Amino acid sequence: MTRVAIIMAGGRGERFWPLSREHLPKQFLRLAGSGTMLQDTVARVQSLVSPANTYVITGARFAGLVRQQVEIPAANILLEPQGRDTAPCVGLATAVIRHRFGDDDPVVVVIPADHLIPDTAAFIAAVDTAVAWAEQHDALLTIGIPPTRPETGYGYIKYSPGSALSPAGVGSDHPVYQVEKFTEKPDYDTALQFIRAGHYLWNSGMFIWRASVIWEAMARYLPDVYQGLQEIAAAVDTPSFAGVVEGVFPTLEKTSIDFGIMEKADNVYVVPGKFGWDDVGVWSALSRVYQADADNNVVAGRPGSGPPEGESVPVIFLDSSECVVYCNRERLLATIGVSDLIIVDTEDVLLVCHKNQEQQLKQLLAQLQTRGLERYM
Repeated sequence: MTRVAIIMAGGRGERFWPLSREHLPKQFLRLAGSGTMLQDTVARVQSLVSPANTYVITGARFAGLVRQQVEIPAANILLEPQGRDTAPCVGLATAVIRHRFGDDDPVVVVIPADHLIPDTAAFIAAVDTAVAWAEQHDALLTIGIPPTRPETGYGYIKYSPGSALSPAGVGSDHPVYQVEKFTEKPDYDTALQFIRAGHYLWNSGMFIWRASVIWEAMARYLPDVYQGLQEIAAAVDTPSFAGVVEGVFPTLEKTSIDFGIMEKADNVYVVPGKFGWDDVGVWSALSRVYQADADNNVVAGRPGSGPPEGESVPVIFLDSSECVVYCNRERLLATIGVSDLIIVDTEDVLLVCHKNQEQQLKQLLAQLQTRGLERYM
């Protein structure tokens, strides 16, 4: 059965300001891998899907960045005129894929562009299991990550431990479980209870299904969104397509795949994936990515962009601990007697933030807009 990949690359990356900006968000930056996050994601899926069957869906203003960074057919770069969350995003891409593949009904692998996955082989093995199950069943699948800490910034998936299954022809190294419940970003005590219970996984935001199955789920659980998608589907690969998308897409309900479909459906399954996944959603996440010094200080960046790769980054810590520093300038950065800080030094902005306040970056960006400082956004 044909496989197709949808890579979602439309996020704004606000929690990685000031490195991530409106014109160059997180997914187009080189933070923790050999290339930008988008480039690493596209390279990773090439073991699953050919470039000809790889689609990137992003904001209209980022079309040029996608073309610069990855080599896929131009027709496979799909543009959202406005962000409407993941359900309309996936729906738009699915409308195009269903038109182009006709009765073939390919298995679709949906992956965010801005996640870190160090163990590609383990990632491929988990997705292959999900793909095999999707080929054999009318199912909606996700990849769940075994939790390593009571994280409050992730959603959780509760699965039935007694429902371990395996697709025909596939080994049992990656069992498939029936999903019982999704929980969005719990508080610390609840997350700790989930860890102790042992049958909860982090929600990775990766999905696998046949194109017909998610299309039918859209019709059942998001009928208003589906109606708009039908208009878009009728115009795919016609001269009017861009205009129809421009007119219809912004009117679609803004909702996620998780809330709009996965939490409501009864044919949802999860495959655990142990491949070092991290959504690298906030600056403090770099402490899990880069090697720390004896005082748990982490330094990332270098003059230019990307990981240091052995170069000397001019940062000195004195009586300082638990700090995350991103420095891409050729000047010395030094700290004395501080702890639990995020320090980001870019060409035009210096950010100093306590780790437990980094979720307030969105509020800071709102302040920039209020004060007429949009040039820094």
